[in-house]
Amino acid sequence: MSDRISEHISLKEAIKSHTATRLGIDNIPRELDLINMKTIAEKVFEPLRKWVGGPIAINSFYRSPELNSAIGGSTTSQHCIGCALDLDDNYGHKTNAEMFNYIKNNLDFDQIIWEFGTDENPNWLHVSYVSEDVNRRRCLKAYKYEGKTKYKVI
Repeated sequence: MSDRISEHISLKEAIKSHTATRLGIDNIPRELDLINMKTIAEKVFEPLRKWVGGPIAINSFYRSPELNSAIGGSTTSQHCIGCALDLDDNYGHKTNAEMFNYIKNNLDFDQIIWEFGTDENPNWLHVSYVSEDVNRRRCLKAYKYEGKTKYKVI
């Protein structure tokens, strides 16, 4: 198993999880998951990082089904097959809103989610990539309603 997913993503960074470490959960991707991870890195992350002009924080990339369950993730989460990234520009090069709009207007993707925050800037963004012929280019906004996460098309 290579130690790199792409030029700017190490395998260690892609599978890092404090929850997995704390609970002793194996968070090692399968071969197909690694292929998916390399694809989204090539098609979304690396072009975005080039545009941003510096590092982008990856809050979550690969999650094993056991880890996903432990954190209360969706049972159909694309993180579990290596097709999704949660990104946050902690480094101040571009805002999360600017990254959201760049992806929406310039890159191919399956889903992009404006994760909570305000109308001006999400707290983070979720983006997924499946394949050129399957991607839905679906743009959503996550919000809380009666304590549950809901999504609306934007």
